[in-house]
Amino acid sequence: MSVRNLEPKALWNHFADLNAVPRASKDEERVIEFMMEFGRKLNLPVIKDRVGNVVIKKPASSGMEARKTIILQSHLDMVHQKNGDTVFDFDSQGIEMIVDGDWVKANGTTLGADNGIGVATIMALLASTDIEHPAIEAMFTIDEETGMTGAIELDPSNFSGEILLNLDTEDDDELSIGCAGGIDTNTSYKYSKALVNADSVTIELSVKGLVGGHSGMDIDKGRGNANKFMNRILYHLLSTVKYQLISIDGGSLRNAIPRESVAVVTVSKDDLALLRLEFEKVGGIIATEFKFIESELKFAMGQMAIDVVEAVDDEDLYKILNAIYSVQNGVYRMSPDIEGLVEASSSLARVILADGVFETQSLQRSSVESTKGDLANTIRSSFELMGCAVVQSGDYPGWQPDKDSAILDIMANLYRERYNEEPKIKACHAGLECGILLKHLPTVDMISFGPNIRAAHSPDEKCQISSVKKYWEYLLATLKQIPSR
Repeated sequence: MSVRNLEPKALWNHFADLNAVPRASKDEERVIEFMMEFGRKLNLPVIKDRVGNVVIKKPASSGMEARKTIILQSHLDMVHQKNGDTVFDFDSQGIEMIVDGDWVKANGTTLGADNGIGVATIMALLASTDIEHPAIEAMFTIDEETGMTGAIELDPSNFSGEILLNLDTEDDDELSIGCAGGIDTNTSYKYSKALVNADSVTIELSVKGLVGGHSGMDIDKGRGNANKFMNRILYHLLSTVKYQLISIDGGSLRNAIPRESVAVVTVSKDDLALLRLEFEKVGGIIATEFKFIESELKFAMGQMAIDVVEAVDDEDLYKILNAIYSVQNGVYRMSPDIEGLVEASSSLARVILADGVFETQSLQRSSVESTKGDLANTIRSSFELMGCAVVQSGDYPGWQPDKDSAILDIMANLYRERYNEEPKIKACHAGLECGILLKHLPTVDMISFGPNIRAAHSPDEKCQISSVKKYWEYLLATLKQIPSR
């Protein structure tokens, strides 16, 4: 079955159109033009601000002119990630979508439901001729996934709306009223080199098949981190086998839990069997510890037909492995105020060692600014102790929950009436743009909601068809409840 035949057809067809357009963060020129052309074809006012955010405005439908103007907001960019064995060019190919029962997923890549479903929702409303709605200011921001640039550089003069609906959460029974802020910690160290020992063979060690996922929303699920697993293996081998480290390439994106890591080492031919024995030993221990979470985890070792000349000096090897071992990864603190909410966390997203340089990328998140700073200093200290240069950037604020929100009351009551159950009113441990947008639009009442999306930021990403229908109908009912000015 084609995605275009799913209900609601308007939403899914716009999603299919959008997914034909490459839209990686910081490479959004094509999707910006796509969205502007979409607005022009509808003869609606279209604005592109200086950083590339697109604004499209639509008057209220007949009889709704006295209602408060609403801002509908989603981000245009998506995470481009694929499985290691998937042949796909994100720069030239559209996402290949598959309908699998009640879910839509992609063929070995991220789906782009985060936040493409939100974008398609707004497009469907802008293009509609028979939906009741107040005046709409559609806000399509850029670069949400890698820096929140669009939200940070937003021009607030383009908006007069009093209510903002952010369509970027991933559980259809939740109303989000708060989120975490974040800061990136990037480190770099120039390591000393040594000549590779004579009579050595080159070996590739790999850790693959982890679940991965969103490093905010999924950080409390106990999933493995491929960078930490690889480091644990290399650290163990130090005490059992004489080897030399050539390179490491682990993780992919700053906001995704690492699924894969590959290291290249050399070892004497006489120690090759021992290396395999110890590698399989520690791999087996890790697999046993994570057998209920990481059922597809694979450890592999293979000889490479290449000659290498230089390796990491032994002294720097110890420094590097100790630093990675010591760095905080995962939940740092649970919120004492909101049950079940991760207050602060860190994810070691990227480890790269090659050509004389050792680099890491990690992302710290917290809904409390002071805790975010404390955690960022914890990560900084682990790497500065070994002599790394540390750069912390991309700092953005969290969104402090407002339980007295008027739009929250409207939507919570509507949810109870429609579904005969309580909505989950939550703050999330992800970097929604609302905290930043609130700095620009301090009087706007905000809320975030969306359909069921699972495994965002990974090739296992999928979106539930029945949930999209529920979310769409709930949104249309909400638009009818928007109060008068």
